[in-house]
Amino acid sequence: MINIIWLVLLAGGFIVAFFTGQTEQTTQAAFDSAKYAVELGLNLTGIYCLWLGLMRVAEKAGLIRVFSRKIAPLLRLLFPDLPSGSPAVGAMSMNIIANILGLGNAATPLGLKAMGELQKLNPDKRSPSDAMCLFLVINTASLQIIPTTVIALRSAAGSADPSEIVSSTLAATLCSLLSGVTAALILKRFYRRREGRI
Repeated sequence: MINIIWLVLLAGGFIVAFFTGQTEQTTQAAFDSAKYAVELGLNLTGIYCLWLGLMRVAEKAGLIRVFSRKIAPLLRLLFPDLPSGSPAVGAMSMNIIANILGLGNAATPLGLKAMGELQKLNPDKRSPSDAMCLFLVINTASLQIIPTTVIALRSAAGSADPSEIVSSTLAATLCSLLSGVTAALILKRFYRRREGRI
């Protein structure tokens, strides 16, 4: 479906350019955008290599385990149904840490691993469990202390101060996380009451 949407947008753009006499400018803009995309990708690769390398060093040094232990009580509070020592808790901790550092793409495989572990604990394999829904909310509305990707994009775009958005990003992601978790917990309670489970 997304391919059809992209095809319609591209074809529509070139048709409008043809009828407005701006075919040459549109073609030049397409080439310039392709060049910029490659340059941006290379700039982001460097930043991601740095942060992923630091994450790997932190993991080897045992810092990730320390962070995971610090996050574990909060996860037990939010996910009381998960058994103690479940691999899902470790995968969720790693995902949350990667998101806090603003490594959205690096957090994705960890989030998928956590979802896989949560699915193993899910009694109804055809629908997501409460824990899966809550984790999805936490992952999507993630708290970011260091918005690495946004800083990299601003730096690649030539911003004079790429890191000036740190405080506003922290405030925005904290509000989104608290709102999302609150809504998920309220809806879970409402759903259980409606189903007669509490």
